[in-house]
Amino acid sequence: MADRIMKVNAYTTLDLLDGRAEGADFTDEGLAVLNVTSPRKHPDEVTLQLEIDPSDLDHLTAHADSVTLTPDQARTIAADLEKHAARVEEAQEE
Repeated sequence: MADRIMKVNAYTTLDLLDGRAEGADFTDEGLAVLNVTSPRKHPDEVTLQLEIDPSDLDHLTAHADSVTLTPDQARTIAADLEKHAARVEEAQEE
């Protein structure tokens, strides 16, 4: 990813995902990076970051979106991801 905002390295959670940004009258699609972090010293939050390769964006400027989560919120997302992953796997086995 050229001109990226997020650092992408061996510790990045997921890279080269299929990303999509939707607006009222557009959809941009491209490679994306998703990362989950917490501060190394005195961790007090979980941060979830997403960035779509800026070279694939026609309607948006280069940017990265992030949300800050409490441990409980992070666990809620993790549980929901597990539930939906199981649902997709079950459907694929049919």
